[in-house]
Formats: sequence, structure tokens, C-alpha cells
Amino acid sequence: MNTLDSFRLDHTRALITGASRGIGRAVALAFAQAGAQLALSARSEQALKATAEQVAALGASAVLVPGDLAVPDEPGWVVDEAARLLGGLDVVVHNAGILPSLPDGTPLLTPLQLLPQQAWDEVLAVNLNATAALCRHAHRHLATSAASAASAASGEARGTTRDTASLVLMSSLAGVIGTPMMEAYAASKAAQISLARSLAVGWARQGIRVNALCPGWTRTDMTAFAHTNGPLSDWLLAHVPLGRWADPEEVAAAALFLASPAAGYLTGQALLLDGGVSVPDGGLSGIPKPPSPFGPA
Repeated sequence: MNTLDSFRLDHTRALITGASRGIGRAVALAFAQAGAQLALSARSEQALKATAEQVAALGASAVLVPGDLAVPDEPGWVVDEAARLLGGLDVVVHNAGILPSLPDGTPLLTPLQLLPQQAWDEVLAVNLNATAALCRHAHRHLATSAASAASAASGEARGTTRDTASLVLMSSLAGVIGTPMMEAYAASKAAQISLARSLAVGWARQGIRVNALCPGWTRTDMTAFAHTNGPLSDWLLAHVPLGRWADPEEVAAAALFLASPAAGYLTGQALLLDGGVSVPDGGLSGIPKPPSPFGPA
């Protein structure tokens, strides 16, 4: 396998959650270009159809598995249905996640002491509990994939093949650094990193790689409340050494790497795609920053 081919996903059966918009849609399109067979999941079937149309325009195809991961039995059903429709699963990219929100969908940014318990529970139900359920159900499908790959390569010399089964959990920079006003989201994303590390160790000898991808400030619908707010956006970017928002396509490229044979020896890691924010002091020691838009609680 040459270097460029190691980034291909030809004949790879991949489930992508949260695929109706933003980073999830970008991941779907990147995987389609890399040759993957796709199962796409999100709450809105209509929005998924829009993603599927874009996938088709790239000469690929996708099956749709709409489901609400906040419903306890839905994560398992989504995984098993995707595996049934594709004839198995080799890769899962779990991208679906939520922020605390007001009834109209506006993100609720408030300190923990003022956050209603219901809002905390809703975020943890989707971002952590559904993640665990999805991983639990994905295990047998990924293990079957890895075993089949190992059997097919049994005639090759030991150490010459790369594990093909891969699970990527879309965590966040918020799970690594202090993120005031977003404590529920940050805690759930930190938990995803911990889960990825534990599963990576537990599943490694079965040929399953598990990694977390931690995007920084990325321009999506979910972050419109920040990137369309001049003062807030300026304050956030003042902490980003690269000085800009990430595009969803950049996150998708990193997800493709983690899922592909190119990352065959990479497991248990939290890949920070953050423009340098996680460098101590944001890599901007001595550079003045504007005052925080968040006053004292």
C-alpha cells in the first residue's frame, strides 16, 4: 500500500452519526470521496436526504438511518440497523451531540450554578449515555470486521497488516480546557475522551482502534451563536494562535485520517484540532487579549 492509498476507505462500511449538517455532513462527504459505503444517521430524515444527495453527486451512495439518540433504545437500533443495511460495519464516527438549549433551540450559556438540572441531564443523556450505548452495540460489529480482516490476511507475515476496524468519537476542545458557561457540554466531552482511551486499551487485541477527535472553534450551525457575534468571536479567536475559525472540512479530514489505514498504529488518543488553543496560555503569552464577554455570575 502506498502512502496515498493508505488514506482510502474503499469497500469500508462506515456509520456516521450527526450527519445531517456541520461537521457530520463534512465527514460524510470526505468519506464518500475516499470510497466508503455510508450509513448516515441524525434526527431529521429530511436533512439526511440533503446530505445523501451531496454524497450521490460525488458518485457514492448512502443508506439513511434516522434516529433520536436521546431515546434510550435508539443508539443501539441505529448501529444495528446500519450494520444490517451495509452488511456489517468497519468504521463508526460518532459525531452527534448537543449543547444545553432554550426551547427555541438557542444555546443556553450559563454558569453551572444557574443551569437547570434538566438541561444538564439532557446534555449528558445524548453526549455521554448515548455514546456509551452506541459503543456497546458497535463493538460486536467492529470485532467481526477486524476478525474477518485478520482471517483474510492470515497468510501474510505477522505485523504487515493494519487493523481496519475503527471507532472515532467526536469530542471537543471543550473537554480538554476550562470552558466556563458550558460546563455540561465540557464534562460530557471530557468523558468521551476518557471512554475512548479505556475502550482503546480494552479492544486493542481484538483489532479495534478507538480515538477521540477534539475540534476547537469550528464554524457550524451549532456555533453560529458565537461566530456570528463579533465581540464573542473576537474574544475566542484572540486565544487561537492561528487566528481563525476552523472549517468543518478540516475536521472531516482529521476524522478520515483517524478512520483510515494511515492511522493503523494510532489508538487511545485525543487528537486536538484546535489551531493551537491548547498550547499553554493559548500559545499567545504576552499578547494582549480583549476582556471576556462573560461577567461575574
